[in-house]
This record gives sequence, C-alpha cells and structure tokens, in this order.
Amino acid sequence: MKNMNRRPMTPSLRLGATSAAFGAIIALGGLTVPGFVAVAQAQAQRGLPDFTDLYEKNAATVVSIETRQKVRRSGGVQVPPGMDENDPFFDFFRRFGPRGGGGGQQRDRDIEIPGSGSGFIISADGFIVTNHHVVEDADEVRVLTSDKREFKAKVIGSDKRTDTALIKIEARDMPKVTIGDPNKLRVGEWVVAIGQPFGLESTMTAGILSAKQRDIPGGSNDLVPFLQSDVAINPGNSGGPLFNMRGEVIGINSMIFSRSGGYQGVAFSIPIDVAMSVAEQLRDTGKVRRGRIGVSIGPVDKDKAEAFGLSRVHGALVNEVVKGSPAEKAGIEPGDIVVKFDGKSVERSTDLPRIVTQIKPGTRATAQLWRKGANKEVTVVIDEMKEDEPKADTRKGGNKKEKEPGDKANRLGLILSPLTEDEKKELKVRNGLKVEQNVGSSRGLQEGDVILSLVTKGAVTELRSVDQLNQLLTKAETGSSVTFQIRRGESTAFLSMRVGE
Repeated sequence: MKNMNRRPMTPSLRLGATSAAFGAIIALGGLTVPGFVAVAQAQAQRGLPDFTDLYEKNAATVVSIETRQKVRRSGGVQVPPGMDENDPFFDFFRRFGPRGGGGGQQRDRDIEIPGSGSGFIISADGFIVTNHHVVEDADEVRVLTSDKREFKAKVIGSDKRTDTALIKIEARDMPKVTIGDPNKLRVGEWVVAIGQPFGLESTMTAGILSAKQRDIPGGSNDLVPFLQSDVAINPGNSGGPLFNMRGEVIGINSMIFSRSGGYQGVAFSIPIDVAMSVAEQLRDTGKVRRGRIGVSIGPVDKDKAEAFGLSRVHGALVNEVVKGSPAEKAGIEPGDIVVKFDGKSVERSTDLPRIVTQIKPGTRATAQLWRKGANKEVTVVIDEMKEDEPKADTRKGGNKKEKEPGDKANRLGLILSPLTEDEKKELKVRNGLKVEQNVGSSRGLQEGDVILSLVTKGAVTELRSVDQLNQLLTKAETGSSVTFQIRRGESTAFLSMRVGE
C-alpha cells in the first residue's frame, strides 16, 4: 500500500453507547439534555451496522497476491577463484569473506525481493483487478484464494497514472464481485475493506466515507478523484476492494496518509468506475488510450473569478493552447474558462483532464467556455494523449534591453521594460512588458517574466508600454486584486496579486 508517506490501511470501530449509558453520563455531569438522550435512543433502536452477511458473500471474491522481483546485487565480496555456488563453503565466503583486493573472485548475486498485496475477482474466468504498484516490475505473480488454492498469474496490463492493474489466472467458475456506482456515494455512509494487511488474509475492516474527489498533492495519480475513508488500511491491503453496505465494490484501496508507516485514519481509494474503465481497456488491448485536447490549464480562485467576471469560483482557466491541437482547431483561446465539458460540470481545474482523458479519441465533445463576460460553446474532436515531452526553455541571453538609471518600481514593486523587437519575434508575441526586477512583495513574478495583458472585469487589455500599465494601476484601489497573463519561457499562465501589498 502506498504511503504519502504512502501506504495501506487497518482496525476497529467502537461506536456509541446505549441511551441508558448516555443518561448516566449526563446525570453524573449534573446536566439534562433530553434531545441528546433522544438521539441516543434512536441510535440504539436502529442498532449498529451488521457486516456479517456482506463478509460471507464477498470474502471469497478477494484474493491475496504475492510477488517476486529479481534484482542483481553488485559484487564486492570475494570468494576463492573457481568456487562453485553450490559449494557448502560458498555462502561462508560470500557472507564473511574479504571485500576488495586480495586477488579473489568477485561475484554478483541475483536476489529476490518479495512483495504482497490484495486484489479482487471481476469475472468467473479469472480476471483480477489490483494496484499497479503491487505488480510493478514483478518477475513472478502468484494468487492465493480464500479456499487456499494457489495460481500463477499473468499481468495483462498495468497503468501507473491510475495505479490500476489487471492480472489473469487460469481458472473457471470463480466467485466475482458486484460493481457499484461511486457517484451515488454519500459522505458519512458506511464502507468496508477486505484484504490481507500485514499478510493476514481475508481481514475485514470498517469505517465511513470521509470525503469524495480528493486530489493528492504532489502525487502522480492526477487523473484519479480519490475516495477518502477512515477504514483501517495497512501494508498488504493495496489493491483490495472497498465495499458499500450493499456489498458492491465502489473503490480500490490504494494508499494512506501516514507519518508512522501504518494506518492513521486517512485512507484513499480509486473510484471503481475509473479503475474499471482502465481494466476494460487493458483486457481488450493491453494498453490504455486517453483523450487530450491540447491545453495547459490553471485553477480559478476568487481573484481570478472577479477579474474574468464570473459570478462564482469554478472552471478551468486556459493558460495556453498547443499549436495544431484539437483545442486550437475548435477555437479555444488563452484566457477562456472551461465551465462544462461533454455535458459534465467543471467545478475545479482538476476536473477537466479527468473528464477529457475518459473520452475515446476521435469522439466529438462540446466545451462550454466563459469568454469576455459571456458563455460560448465550441465542438472539440478528442485526440489521443501521447507521452509527455518536456518543454524546452527558450529564454536566452542577448537582445536584453538595459534598464535606464532612472527606472522606478511601480505600485506592485516591479521595474519593467517593453520588449524589444527581437524579443517579440523570439517569444512570438505582439507586445509585452519584461520584468527587470521585483523589489516589492509581488509573489510569483521573477526577473525575465513577461507580462502580456491585464485582465479585469472580464476584459483583457494588451500591454504595450510601461506607462500604460502604470496608469491602469494608479486607478486601482489599494488592496484590490489585479490579474496578469504571464509568459515564462514557453509557458503561459494567469497570476493574481494585490495592489499596494
């Protein structure tokens, strides 16, 4: 199980007490709270949840996964020349022999690194879903079922971006899980996990759904809107199922947040609809195809929403559009805010790539944009995502306009200069102001950045001169927000800051 400090999950819940117990506690405190007692009585009448039927029905669908990875360990320990590895003294020299020098023979050794995790059966003919990180780089994968049978498994395919893998065992008439709908989940409802924490197979733990659509800061699984729960998960639970109270799988247990390496009440699971979409592609083609439209996006915060004239904070702000991409062909421009795509609302910037990548390449989709204070719809033909290629930094020396001695910082603490013709040509822009120095507290701007335009109340003003910008800033109230379109190297983004801070 991954740790964030990333890992899997673990134990038990103790809930509530009888109404009589609550009454006793209240009486001891000298308090009378009839409403509180009434709630306790209602809970006692409903009773605590019973997971016994759920376990009996689904335990056989969950499997334990054992892996072996062969790694060659470098030499450094010397053994006598010509000694065979089967010689009874070989291991003695390997462990206690001299290191380096001495004329002996250095031997590299292959060692096996064991691993373990969980998985669950999705078809009667032996297809099993687990985590990518459970089977990653494994030379051998074995599956142990709840009835103590053992199978050698084949990895059909694995996807790092969603931490999902599909493996296959040669078996028939296997018990399989029922797939649920994570979109119907409500925060606070009971969920349970079955897996093999610390190698303890067929272990059930229970908790509640703590949150939905969690982003993992700094994680590589940016396409996954994680489910968060307080179900106890620990190493070995990775790849196991998360069930709702109807016995349906609604997630794959993937990682935990932990400072100790063990369960601390915060566990993350991959929504099953995301995982099954990947698993189906892996089963059919052995790889995953994802859609792309060719834009670089950023979040919309309160300041940007105000600058662009949005009534509320939502959407994905388009920073750049890739030349020749589906987005460019559809007419999407930097400064557009995507508020809906393919009929789905884009509440946060992270929603857009998750929606787009789920669409089959070649499909036509409608994007609803917020542009210059009004809604606009365009049709985009989805392209296929390729491996990301790092962008080159095209900033170079030369053609640098020297600051004049009398240059002064403006209200934002910036010393600026207009772009030279050579710089405009190099950056492929019509106009812009180069940041020569930041002597104030304008966070985010640095020397060499280029300010292309000012955005306010939905209007975009192209910046041609330092005086033009400074005049606009003199009209701004102290503490008010201004939003700039910034160019840094080959990247473009929108940055908001406060005047006079």
